Amino acid sequence: MSGIDDLDALLSVARRAVASAGSSQALTEVRARFLGRKGSLSELLRGIGELPPDERGRAGQAANEAKRSIETWVAERREALERSATDAALADRRLDVTLPGAAPPAGHLHPITHVTREMVGFFTSLGFSVEEGPEVETDWNNFEALNIPPDHPARDEQDTFYLEGGHVLRTHTSNVQIRAMTGRTPPFRFIATGRVYRHDVSPRHSPMFHQIEGFLVDERVTFGDLKGVLLAFGRHLFGDEVLLRFRANHFPFTEPSAELDYSCTLCGGAGCKVCSDSGWVEWGGCGMIHPAVLERCGVDSERYQGFAFGMGIDRTAMRRFGIPHLRHLFEGDLRVLGQI
Repeated sequence: MSGIDDLDALLSVARRAVASAGSSQALTEVRARFLGRKGSLSELLRGIGELPPDERGRAGQAANEAKRSIETWVAERREALERSATDAALADRRLDVTLPGAAPPAGHLHPITHVTREMVGFFTSLGFSVEEGPEVETDWNNFEALNIPPDHPARDEQDTFYLEGGHVLRTHTSNVQIRAMTGRTPPFRFIATGRVYRHDVSPRHSPMFHQIEGFLVDERVTFGDLKGVLLAFGRHLFGDEVLLRFRANHFPFTEPSAELDYSCTLCGGAGCKVCSDSGWVEWGGCGMIHPAVLERCGVDSERYQGFAFGMGIDRTAMRRFGIPHLRHLFEGDLRVLGQI
C-alpha cells in the first residue's frame, strides 16, 4: 500500500485483525503489524513525501486519524480481553456462598487453666468462696503469721526470692489464708489459686508454679471433715476408683499435719515409673490449722477449729493429661499443647 487511496482498505483490514485477536500477545502482534516501524501504516506515511505538495497536508492528517483509530481499537480490544480473562478466573474460582465456611483453627484452654477452673468449680459447688492475694508479699503474711519461725529452712535465700523493703515473692498461696481470715468472724470457707515462687531450677522443678489452697474454719471441725472433703475432691478429679493416703508429717501452720497421696491412675496402684513403683503419687499437704495461726488472725482458737490443704496444680494437670515433662506446660509449643 503506497498511495493515500489505500488508507480505507488498510483501516478495514486493521479493524478485522484487531477484533480477531484472541489474546494480549496476539493483539500486541497486530498492533506492531500496522503501527510498528515496519508496519503498514508506517510504510504508507513514508509514501506521503512522494505526493504533490498540495495533497501532502490532507494525506498526513488522514494518516494520523487512521493511526488514532487503530490505537483506539487496540485499547478497547485489550480492555475486553482483560475483562474476559478476569471473568473466566472468577468463574473458575467462584464461591458457593450457600456452603458452610471453613472455620479457622480454634484455640482451647491451657491445661493448667482447665484444671484450675475444674478445681475451683468443685469447691464453689461446696460453698467455698474464691479469694485472691498478691504475689509480692510481706514477711508477716508469708511466714510469720503462718507460725514459720525465723530459723526455718523455708526462709533460706536458697528457697525464697527476697525483694527490697522486706518483701518476698510468695512461696505458697497460704498468704491468702492469712489475709482472708484476718478481720473476719467464722464460719467461713475459702479457696485460692495462683502462681507461687521457689528458688529451685532443675529438670523436675520450675521457679514458678501454680498452687491451690483451701481452708475452712467453724465450730467442731475435725480431721475427718478434711479427709471427707479431700476424698470427694480426689474422686472428682481422678475418678471414683482413686484412693487417698494420709501420711503423718509436720508443717508449722497445721497440727496435726499430713502428706496426701493418691493411688497412681496409670498403673492402678500396681507400680510404674510415674509412681516410682510404689503405687502412690504425692499430691500435697494438709492438716488442722494450728491454733497459733488462728490467734494471729484474730480468730478464737478455743471456740473455732479449721483445716487447710494445698497441692500443686501443674503436676495435677500433668497426671490428668498424661504430660511427661513439666517443661511442656511452660514452653508454649502449640504442637504439644494442641494434642491435649
